[in-house]
Amino acid sequence: MTNSKSLRTLGLALVCAAITFTLAVRTQAQTFTVLAEFNGTNGSIYPLGVVQATDGNFYGVTRFGGAYGKGNVFKVTPTGELTSIYSFCSQSNCPDGFDPEPSPILGSDGKLYGTTAGGGPANGGTVYRITLNGTLTTLYSFCTTSACLDGGAPTGIMQAADGNFYGTTSVRGKFNRGTLFQIIPTGTLHVLYSFCALKNCLDGSYPYGPPIQGINGSFYGTTIFGGSGSGGSGEGVVYELTPGKRYQVLENFCYGSLQVCPFGSEPAPPLVQDGAGNIFGTTLFGGSYNSGTMFEVPSTGNALVLHTFYFNGWIDPATSLILANDGNLYGVGVNNDWDNLNGYSSIFQVTPAGVFTSLYTSYNSLNGPLFQGTDGNLYGTSLYTDGNNAGHGTVFKIANGLSPLVQTVPIAGKVGKTVLILGNNLTGTTSVTFNGVQAEFTVESDTYIKATVPAGATTGTVSVVTPSGTLNSNPQFVVTK
Repeated sequence: MTNSKSLRTLGLALVCAAITFTLAVRTQAQTFTVLAEFNGTNGSIYPLGVVQATDGNFYGVTRFGGAYGKGNVFKVTPTGELTSIYSFCSQSNCPDGFDPEPSPILGSDGKLYGTTAGGGPANGGTVYRITLNGTLTTLYSFCTTSACLDGGAPTGIMQAADGNFYGTTSVRGKFNRGTLFQIIPTGTLHVLYSFCALKNCLDGSYPYGPPIQGINGSFYGTTIFGGSGSGGSGEGVVYELTPGKRYQVLENFCYGSLQVCPFGSEPAPPLVQDGAGNIFGTTLFGGSYNSGTMFEVPSTGNALVLHTFYFNGWIDPATSLILANDGNLYGVGVNNDWDNLNGYSSIFQVTPAGVFTSLYTSYNSLNGPLFQGTDGNLYGTSLYTDGNNAGHGTVFKIANGLSPLVQTVPIAGKVGKTVLILGNNLTGTTSVTFNGVQAEFTVESDTYIKATVPAGATTGTVSVVTPSGTLNSNPQFVVTK
């Protein structure tokens, strides 16, 4: 993607660079804490959120910094000790990749999996696996054939109920507009769909970010361009790939005002789905002030706008939403005043009914996505450290009074599948149930359990009874056939 709009979009999707925590305004009873600061060696500028692993620590990547200036994987403890566990481009010509994005995910084997946008033998990017102690294995390198039918510049992966990983590339592929792929844990890759297969890219083009797997087994994702947008300019789609590999567009976006583009323009990945099958997302542009929207695609169809972002408030949802265990959606917004970059960034909450609340605001240094830890708190990263566009960025925590929880890895699987359950203070656990059905389990440590999906289990909440109380899962666990 080389046109100016796409570069603008990718920059915003990673959050435009800006200013400060020092003039921040805290509302209600929120408590904002900077856990750790990057120093260049352990990461620098453009940290891209965090994920929690089986040891209870948080892991993420920075696009720059590290020992070779090409990005790294970092670890930060709940008390704020920050270390780099791997620096990319450790060999000549970067066969291990560089420019890692987005942050890795935790696999069901307890290892981290992620992608780099560049590097590899053909500089097409890579898929990697890394242990928690920093041993990295490159699973796949893109664009190693002259036609690059597998795509290039991957933009993240997710693990599905079948144990395989699914992701997208933002460029290359059969029509040079990106691909949707499957990669098995041993590294074999299959292209499931090449975007822009239809005339004028009515099926979407340039996917940016991995899909999600819905409760019905389908994959849902977004592209930032293409589609049949009603404004005469395709500015992205929400798509579905069914278990039978049938591809369809669910919603089209376009560029313009609310009157022209009621659902906004350029949807930001990934999407999020609630237990009823409703899909939520944000757009980077469009709406009344061309500042983006928050939309819902209900399981029954008929998409609607839940919130329109605007300049004299909390605007431009820069990264994806998360659905926390209180049933509300949370995200990060930034100002889109490209003339002076003088606006605010904010952490916001939106109820499923569309009621908007700002939880914390500062000048544009916050970025996302947010992550809810098993302690209930929200975690994220910032681009800079102080109000002068200086420093290398931070990892932060915001306490919003949300209750502790457990998380399953993966979030879906068949009866008999082994599932990791992450939490806190799990030693002494006496019961694990899948929607009320007792499961066999083993407490591996104070921060995770291994459990087997029991016969008779149905989709619903996983509950863990610990000496200090019962912890419930978020999201619900989907039992597949």
